Amino acid sequence: MKHSIEAELREEFDRWERGEAAVFQLLPYFLLAISTLVTLSQPAWGVPVHVPTVVALTVATTLWLLWFHTLHPDWHGNTPLMALYYAVLTALTAVLVWITPWFGFFAFAGYPQAFVYLKGHWRYAGVAATALISAVAYMGGMDTVTLDATLEWLAISLISVLIAGTLFHFAELTDQRNHRQKRALAELHEANVRLEAALEENAGLHAQLLAQAREAGVLDERQRMAREIHDTLAQGLAGILAQLQAAEQGLGEAPGPRRHVTNAMDLARESLTEARRTVHAVEPAVLAEARLPDAIGDVARRWAEVNHVDAALTTTGDARPLHADVEVALLRTAQEALTNVAKHAGANRVGLTLSYMADVVTLDVRDDGVGFDPDVRRANGSADGGFGLAGMRQRVRRLAGRLVIESEPGGGTAISATVPAIPPGDVD
Repeated sequence: MKHSIEAELREEFDRWERGEAAVFQLLPYFLLAISTLVTLSQPAWGVPVHVPTVVALTVATTLWLLWFHTLHPDWHGNTPLMALYYAVLTALTAVLVWITPWFGFFAFAGYPQAFVYLKGHWRYAGVAATALISAVAYMGGMDTVTLDATLEWLAISLISVLIAGTLFHFAELTDQRNHRQKRALAELHEANVRLEAALEENAGLHAQLLAQAREAGVLDERQRMAREIHDTLAQGLAGILAQLQAAEQGLGEAPGPRRHVTNAMDLARESLTEARRTVHAVEPAVLAEARLPDAIGDVARRWAEVNHVDAALTTTGDARPLHADVEVALLRTAQEALTNVAKHAGANRVGLTLSYMADVVTLDVRDDGVGFDPDVRRANGSADGGFGLAGMRQRVRRLAGRLVIESEPGGGTAISATVPAIPPGDVD
């Protein structure tokens, strides 16, 4: 709706300006043509006219208009040059009116010419000059402006100047208002452009937040399913299996019942195995089988064997169980940091430190590799040092944590991930 109103206003302003410009361009030629035709037709009415002089002055005036008014619009902003143009045009008009008062029609063109091409008080000087020339035409020509008629000519000139000056004043006010409206419309357009950009940016952020929320929701649901399977189905199957084993021992050597019990035990074992496999499939395998320090240590050992780089983990503080999201985030951060070292660092040694504190847990990964400049924007457009570092940063921030990257060319790299020490089962 706002865009429609703005477009209509801009179109209306443009249409009005085009019409005004067309009238301003054609008006002096039209008035000059009317004045010339009427003047050249006077001999048919018995009024003598010096035709060669009229034709020569008309041609000269037309060429003067054509050269300055039409062919060189880039000169219109040059105030001294256009003041000279107007002065010569006024002189030509005065001579034409002196020859015959019918060129008073053309003299009217001096008013819009003064308004457009003159500035400040010079506009009113142009109005006065045009009014004095027009007053001669109103009185019937120079032959009628005798000594006795001087007061009449001055009175007509004064009235013309007052009327034209008043009209000019209101025209200036209207022009200033139009400029303010155009400026306000331009500012409105800029504001709309900025608003559209902000809306697009917000839409992108909203989509990103939705994607992150969806990803977090999927992860939470998978972990909930794993806990449900572990706490219900797997526990139930384990209990059934225990009862069947007890029943098997009580049956002795009876072949029929013993066979059915054995088949039931096999089915229970298979179902329990599948349940545990499902639980492990939705959680990191190493965390499903070990505590976080052991899991990170195992990842570091296997990485060192594959990449032939010394890697050691040091654990400080009270190593205690944490919420699954916290342990997964720290484990993934360790894995991604080691992957980056293997890809880019060219290091000889990597040190990992897992620090348990009262409220937070910190994982530090340091290498003695080639390092990099963290402030340099990468070719992929990321200012975080690449997609891997950006992924670590997002994962840590999702837990209201903080990721700090310190590096310099030739000085190795240190990555520190700090997250809240949320205990198991604390959803907050």
